[in-house]
Amino acid sequence: MDQGWDVTALESSHGVRLSFHNWPSSRLEATRIIAPIGALYTPLAKLPQSSAPPTALPYEPVRCSSQSCNAVLNPYCQVDFRSKLWVCPFCASRNHFPAHYADNISEQNLPAELISQFTTVEYELPSIPDAGPPAFIFVVDICSHEEELSELADSISQALNLLPEDCLVGLVTYGTNVQVHELGFEGMQKNYVLRGNKEYAPGKVQELLGCGMRHANANAASRGQGGHGGQGQAPPPGPPGSAPAPPAAAAPMPQYTGPGSEILSRFLLPVSECSLTLESILEDIRKDPWPVPNDRRIARCTGCALSVATSILDLACPRRGARVMLFTGGPCTSGPGAIVSRNKTSDLRSHADLAKGAEPMHKPACEYYAKLAMAHRQSVGGGGAGKKGSIGGGAKGNVSKGKTGAPMHVVDVFACSLDQVGMLEMQELVEATGGLMVLGDSFGQSVFKESLMRVFKRFPDETPQDGGKMSMAFGASMEVITSRECKVQGAIGPVTSLYKNGGNVSEIVIGQGGTNAWGMGGIDPNTTVAIYFEVAVPANTVLPEGKRRYIQFLTKYQHSSGKTRLRSTTLCGPWHNMNANANATGAASQQLQQNGQPMPTGPDITPIKYSFDQEAAAVLTARLAVYRTEEEDVSDVMRWLDRSLIRLCNKFADYVPEDPASFRLTPQFSLFPQFMFHLRRSQFLQLFNSSPDEATYYRYILNRENTTNSLVMIQPTLLSYSFDGPPQPALLDSVSVQPNTILLLDTFFHVVVFHGETVAAWREARYHEQEEHAAFRSLLEAPQSDAQMIMDSRFPVPRYIVCDQHKSEARFLMAKLNPSVSHNSEGGSGTAVFTDDVSLRVFMEHLMKLAVQE
Repeated sequence: MDQGWDVTALESSHGVRLSFHNWPSSRLEATRIIAPIGALYTPLAKLPQSSAPPTALPYEPVRCSSQSCNAVLNPYCQVDFRSKLWVCPFCASRNHFPAHYADNISEQNLPAELISQFTTVEYELPSIPDAGPPAFIFVVDICSHEEELSELADSISQALNLLPEDCLVGLVTYGTNVQVHELGFEGMQKNYVLRGNKEYAPGKVQELLGCGMRHANANAASRGQGGHGGQGQAPPPGPPGSAPAPPAAAAPMPQYTGPGSEILSRFLLPVSECSLTLESILEDIRKDPWPVPNDRRIARCTGCALSVATSILDLACPRRGARVMLFTGGPCTSGPGAIVSRNKTSDLRSHADLAKGAEPMHKPACEYYAKLAMAHRQSVGGGGAGKKGSIGGGAKGNVSKGKTGAPMHVVDVFACSLDQVGMLEMQELVEATGGLMVLGDSFGQSVFKESLMRVFKRFPDETPQDGGKMSMAFGASMEVITSRECKVQGAIGPVTSLYKNGGNVSEIVIGQGGTNAWGMGGIDPNTTVAIYFEVAVPANTVLPEGKRRYIQFLTKYQHSSGKTRLRSTTLCGPWHNMNANANATGAASQQLQQNGQPMPTGPDITPIKYSFDQEAAAVLTARLAVYRTEEEDVSDVMRWLDRSLIRLCNKFADYVPEDPASFRLTPQFSLFPQFMFHLRRSQFLQLFNSSPDEATYYRYILNRENTTNSLVMIQPTLLSYSFDGPPQPALLDSVSVQPNTILLLDTFFHVVVFHGETVAAWREARYHEQEEHAAFRSLLEAPQSDAQMIMDSRFPVPRYIVCDQHKSEARFLMAKLNPSVSHNSEGGSGTAVFTDDVSLRVFMEHLMKLAVQE
């Protein structure tokens, strides 16, 4: 029994959090532990040099020769230095080292991937050519007010200054129609106008922009037409009786330029060449001039603009990383992807409309954006698969799915509007490409301005190999390889299936299942994917003592420098042999019975209990609950959560049957019920007072953030500031609201500085401006500086709120507090929370009562 698990150590050394570190050895027992067996993996996590080589290895990885395995060489492989062989820990295949390895390898001279502490290794693949710097197309909605457009233009101009000078940029504006701006045209502003009420395939965009196949020498065609001296024409016949003219020399093959090079010379140019032109266009940008009747909404062709922008990238740089950055200020009302009629008598869809199926434009819009996402993946995957069985290869046995690959082009949505804009419908497009979502009220808000700047964040200059380069990556795909005793059920996060059905794929599907490889598109150092596993060992099988399980994550991506890299992370963990320990609890059972505690009737689960990571399990459960809301009613998901929590406590808590007062949870489980209580009250499951767009935004961010950030979303953190001492963590409870304290609430999406009634009165009396009250001034400044530290390190930038007790904005704090004192309760200190929700105390009382029932 190991009671010393450090459940967070794996995150700092591997970028992984596991719900259980010690797994049950049979499928039956794995289903009885209730909590999901899974991992939260952050592919681009920054790891210390003690856990991974400081730079990427400049050569191809050595892979297992078994086509069904294809795992990468790692420290857990058994190496025979005499015969120059290595044994794969996943399939037990024996493999020969390549010649350049075999000639130099020894016990004293190991390659980096075999050094014991380097379980994560990154390779820079020389076999894949450099794709060049990424491209960015700014898609700007010009239907907003002049003030909003001015703020947006200023933010984009600042963003240009953050881009490396060799990055490509383009500009598309849209309103009633779509304007594609030709940045390479000198002397004046020139753009091509496309009608906004139709969809454009890449071929049609190529034709309308005049980017067809043409001669490299523009005069070649004119020289070849008319006149006797044209190349390739027969000379005129000579006079009768004269000798025949010699045959004309064969004309040289004409040189052509494709539509890609045309676009790269006219519409997508390096920042260093077009920044002045682009900034002048942004300065002159004006609201869409088309007239709008009073009873009609403005025509906004968002869906058409996205199809044009993505088509340009497909034509110009299909294999190069790129981002389509959409800046929209309202809903799409015209053309494909429209979510509401232009007639103002038609309301935007609500949760009630969607539940009743009473919104006729919702489904066609979702299908349009999903088709746009699939077109991206097929255009990337159709160009030939990689090595059979390797990540990024074609779909195996899924011809009907088409050749799909990881999308190289990312679609981001920056929505700033007091109305809905259609994030719900665009979610699949953003998720399939690994894009970002930012939701704000105005383009002048710091939520938008600062978030946009952080998209282009770079590695610190002192970072080996990557210093000064952008931290974003493109075209990412991930494959999970496991040992034979476990299988992959699926993944939840910004991923789409690559339809690779290997031998380690479970028949039970969770999230994006039925595969062990997924496309991720764009990723950054915070992107985290939840992977769910199934134990595949039959119930009566006893595993050998010392048997270990192995999991390998392979993430292939295009670095912002254009190089393609492969990161390999290999995990090794123990099995707890349930069957071998089933009859080994006799003495312990007698001792427990003498102490009045229940006698265990099954195998000893103590090692599994002590390996539980309640934080990772809470995030895995939250992602699963959010995923289920897509197909099930929220009330059904809440009941599933409640039943799962009761069964988990029944399994792992210490108690005497039918005696709730004896209920005890070990420290490994003590916070889990609290997490579930706050999850039930969170914006992820409670749809009241939120629009479909807001619910989509919150859920999307939860599904892509790391464990720490996700926990803050589920259970916000609260700090209390007072004259009694330094800041102290406070209970997320109404009793923490006191008149003489300041509270700092962090919900991830909001950072709230809350002044108690007395503190607010002192501040209004301007005591902090007097020298004798310097301590009060320091008290007021402390939470503000701490709030700034929180916001400086977060994306999207949270909304900053300063409020006072009993004022309207205090609702942002009060809605998150446990209502231990409410209008229905009697007595108690603290401020009453006006809600019908039960308090945590009542919730735990009911949980204990139900968990101890036999």
